[in-house]
Amino acid sequence: MTDSPAQPTVVVWDVGRVLVEWDLALLYRDAIPDAAARARFVAEVVSEEWHGQHDAGVPWSDMVPARIAQFPQHAALIARYASHWMDSIPGPVAGTHDLVRRLGARAVPQYAITNFGVDAWALFRPTFPILDHCRDIVVSGAERLIKPDPAIFELAAQRFGQTPETMLFIDDNAANIATARALGWHTHHFTQGATALEADLVGYGLL
Repeated sequence: MTDSPAQPTVVVWDVGRVLVEWDLALLYRDAIPDAAARARFVAEVVSEEWHGQHDAGVPWSDMVPARIAQFPQHAALIARYASHWMDSIPGPVAGTHDLVRRLGARAVPQYAITNFGVDAWALFRPTFPILDHCRDIVVSGAERLIKPDPAIFELAAQRFGQTPETMLFIDDNAANIATARALGWHTHHFTQGATALEADLVGYGLL
């Protein structure tokens, strides 16, 4: 918990690695069978750093050809980033969906702020009905703002019609948590799984 003076009444979720697992290396389990070679490819070519452009608003139609031009020897593997995107999302994070449902049963308002590109979100969102519990979702690629930029949190507060001290923000990324906390949000750094999060939600009186 934080030392913010008011108790939160609203929960704001991150999506990746809080509600759903995500791993770029899963795109290449079959295409690059050797684990070491696969790890190297994901570190150097189709990396999370490079993928961050998509979260920031750059479409796949620009990203993929530009990366192929840089690494023409890996053209087919780079193309796979877009064509097999959903392979990088193996399933829900254990335990968090139950918490979403329980909060929903108690009529706790829920929202989300996610770093997600528009193309990837269009594929993913229809497969993930747990997000129907969220009254609104701020998607970085659509807004061309990306966590941990304070501007995306300020936009979210405005969109959600909430003040920072009313909201509990849940994220696995320390930089995102630090920004939210600096802006006066309550925060939960999601590093110890659903059980620790549940305890925090109970402590706040949300569950």
